[in-house]
Parts: sequence; structure tokens; C-alpha cells
Amino acid sequence: MNDTDMKTDATTAPPPPAKLVFTPQGGAMKAAAYSIVFKGIALAMLSLAGLWAFQMHQLAQQGQASSTVVSWLWLPWGLMAYTVWFVLTGTTRLSSTAIEQSWMWTKRIELDNLAYAKVIRIRGLEWLIAPRFYTKNFGGKLFIFYAADPAMLDEFKRLELALAALRNPH
Repeated sequence: MNDTDMKTDATTAPPPPAKLVFTPQGGAMKAAAYSIVFKGIALAMLSLAGLWAFQMHQLAQQGQASSTVVSWLWLPWGLMAYTVWFVLTGTTRLSSTAIEQSWMWTKRIELDNLAYAKVIRIRGLEWLIAPRFYTKNFGGKLFIFYAADPAMLDEFKRLELALAALRNPH
């Protein structure tokens, strides 16, 4: 192999991806990640699980259940409470440069690194099934963002369409 074989012909090299230019209508946005009803359902499930674990704990103290087994009920309840906390406090942000959601860890994708985007929602059931925005970066990593605000979902749909038009101009 010689030097001329190793050189890349500029006419055959793939062009860099076109830059996505997107600005949310009205500027940067911030919205709750989950609806009030969804948060209420999460709190109700956490409360019911806590009540059940407490009752099992009481039975263990009366000798009707194994205290070792019952004490392990509080670990999953704690994990559930930790998750519910983030459901209650989670927010999603959309700007002209990135999408970001607060969660157990901050999820963030730069719009310049957005290779795929799709809004997933079941109209009329958004209160039960949290709408989400599936995205992938150019490295193939999946990022899922939740949004309860209809205006944010509309902007996600605009972003999806803008990205599709940029990536598939046919």
C-alpha cells in the first residue's frame, strides 16, 4: 500500500451532518416531566406499598411472619420512594442548544448531536401513560425525555419534524 492509496479523495468522503437549527417558539422552555395525575398515582402506589410493608412488619413483631423476610420489604419500598421523588420533582428543559431532564442523573443531549427523534404519546391517555420524546445521538445512545406540558410536547413534535426534514430531505 502506498501513500496515494491511503489518501482520502475529498469527493468520496461523506459530508459532515448538516447542522440542526431549532429554536422553541417563545424561547427556552421548562416544564414538569410528569402530569399531576401521574404523580398522584405514583404517590398512591408508594403509600399503599408502605402501608402493606408496615402491616407485614407488625405481623413479624407478633411472631406471625419472619422478621428477617419482612425487614427486606423496606429496601424495595425505599427504592420505590427514591424513584417517586424524581417523578415528583422531575423537570424537562428545551432550548435552542439542548434537551435536558432532571432525574436520578441529569439526562442531556445537545441538539447538534441529535441523530433521531420521535414523540411517543397516546392522545387522551397522557394522564396515565407519560408522553415521552425518544432521541438518539450520533453514537447510537438512546435518551428518553418525559414532558407533561402540551406546549412542550408540541415543541418536541416540531423538533422531530425539523430533524426529519434535515436528515431525509427527499
